[in-house]
Amino acid sequence: MSLPLKPPVKPQLARPARDLPEGDGWRFEPKWDGFRTIVFRDGDDVRLQSRNGRPMNRYFPEVIPDVQSLSGERLVLDGELIVVVDAIQEFDLLGQRIHPAESRVRMLAERTPAAYVAFDLLAEGDDVLLELPYEERRHHLDAAIDGDRVQLTPTTADRQGAMGWLSGRSEGVIAKEADAPYLPGERTGMLKIKRIRTLDAVVMAFRLGKEEGTVGSLILGLYGDDGQLHVVGHTSGFTAKQKRELLDLLEPYRTYERGSGEPSRWKSDEELVWEGLRPELVCEVAFDHITGHRIRHGAKFRGWRTDKAPEECRMEQLRA
Repeated sequence: MSLPLKPPVKPQLARPARDLPEGDGWRFEPKWDGFRTIVFRDGDDVRLQSRNGRPMNRYFPEVIPDVQSLSGERLVLDGELIVVVDAIQEFDLLGQRIHPAESRVRMLAERTPAAYVAFDLLAEGDDVLLELPYEERRHHLDAAIDGDRVQLTPTTADRQGAMGWLSGRSEGVIAKEADAPYLPGERTGMLKIKRIRTLDAVVMAFRLGKEEGTVGSLILGLYGDDGQLHVVGHTSGFTAKQKRELLDLLEPYRTYERGSGEPSRWKSDEELVWEGLRPELVCEVAFDHITGHRIRHGAKFRGWRTDKAPEECRMEQLRA
């Protein structure tokens, strides 16, 4: 490749924040739920690079002709690979692509094709744009993304308008300083504000804590259209006092049924063992991401919902 930037290039990263920043110096974009990807295009030669510098071409072959459709012959783009099904970003379908069998990758590429969303332009022709302020790079990006095969992320200077990306089916907001350069690998000039969702779930089981006489986590369930209770995640992170009190609170509901979760390199076999509970307790939890029909990371316990019947805790809450 004859580009002025060559792989690997570390993407600029964002620092987490609780709220959208105030002031005229910020620009806002929606947060995408996909694989961060740097794209290098030199004529027909297109290379997809993951956040950690690995080549991704073999896993997303359908994206290559999309990039080749751009009028700009020599570009380095920063963006995100996403898969959208029924207007919902499905992160788990991206993960299924990282598979050694080419036939499976091709099949998934046809069934649920990925798309590339561009949100920065790092080089164009012989020019490196890293030192330009974000707003100038954005002007170059607007001109470079022509046609509709590569998506251009929306942007706004309207803080109030950007609040809409913290609700509905959005994943959150990325805030960028308008006059900030692009600093590969650094968490400078960018903030990420995740959309925090809540739901009411049935506590269907629990895991004991590492300390004797304590609870480590609660297993959460929601009712599906089939009338069955399905595991959707867990909540943990209780204080030492809460862990001791939870065991007494759960005692009347224990069925003494025991089982084990899927093997994990992060947890011992003992930590995976769960004990069943009668599906009568309901709690409210907060979470940020979902994968398929499960909460991707541990949910945060917010309190008990004694006013809500377990049967009201339905799977539709995940997509609300």
